[in-house]
Amino acid sequence: MRAQTRDGLWLRVRLSDQSVCLFNRDSVIVCYPVSTSRFGSGNLEDSQKTPLGWHRICEKIGEDAPLGMIFISRKPTGRIAVIYSDTTDKSEDEITTRIFRLEGCEKGFNQGGSVDSFLRQIYIHGTPEEGLIGKPASHGCVRMKNRDIIDLFPRVPILTYVLIEQ
Repeated sequence: MRAQTRDGLWLRVRLSDQSVCLFNRDSVIVCYPVSTSRFGSGNLEDSQKTPLGWHRICEKIGEDAPLGMIFISRKPTGRIAVIYSDTTDKSEDEITTRIFRLEGCEKGFNQGGSVDSFLRQIYIHGTPEEGLIGKPASHGCVRMKNRDIIDLFPRVPILTYVLIEQ
C-alpha cells in the first residue's frame, strides 16, 4: 500500500531511528526526532506499544493552544506543563500543545477489534518530557517536542496518511 493525500503529502514514523518525516511523494520535506513506546511495537489494545502500519490523521486538536497546554481526553485543561530538557521521566504521560489523532487503515491489523488504533487513542502529540525525545519512552503514542509539533501542525491536513514502521 502506498498512500498519500491528493497533494502528495504523507508522514513516516520510524521506530528504528525515532524519527517522523513529512514527505511530498518521494521527497523529504522535513524530519523531526520523536519518542515511541518504551514497550516496543505492537497493535493489541492495552499493550502500551506503538502500532505499526498505515494510519490516517482523523483529527487535529489544539491549533490555537499555547505551547505546553496540557490536554486530557483531547480537551485543553487550561494548565501549562513544565517542559523538561533533561532526562526527567514523569509518572503520568501528559499530552501537550498539539494532537494528531490517528485511525488505522488496515482491517484486522490496526483497525477493528482488539487492534484498533483509533479506539486505543493513539496520537502524535507534544510532551513535557522533551529530554527523552530520540529514544523510546512513551506509552504507545508518538511524542514530539512542542515546538516541532507546532511547526508540523499547519503543514499536515486531516486525512494525511501516516506509515509507522520498524
